[in-house]
Amino acid sequence: MNTCIIGIGSNIEAEKNIQQALKLLKKDLLILEVSKMIKTKPVGYTNQADFTNGAIKIETNWSQKELVIYLKGIEDQLKRDRTQIKFGPRTIDLDVMIWNGEIVDKDYYTRDFLRQSAAELGFNDKK
Repeated sequence: MNTCIIGIGSNIEAEKNIQQALKLLKKDLLILEVSKMIKTKPVGYTNQADFTNGAIKIETNWSQKELVIYLKGIEDQLKRDRTQIKFGPRTIDLDVMIWNGEIVDKDYYTRDFLRQSAAELGFNDKK
């Protein structure tokens, strides 16, 4: 069994889209815990609405690659527009951040809200 922390965020109808994403994820994954959602300023492209970000802790039998493919499918279901600029507006963003206790998303090191959400879910990077 693999334990994973997934970063979740949105700045297009954030409350609705995050709740819908959680509903879809619960159908296929064992969600152990959900962090608080916090408002954050956009990174990179700043001429857009603030984001709502948080994280979820899950357990899965899937490989990391299988999970990433699944998460992209959820983003597609929620109509994420992949033609937008890299850090542009999005209905939902789902990223594997921590995989079996290992940081796998380099953004973890540069975004306080990711570290804060992971810590809330019991991740300690001071091992």
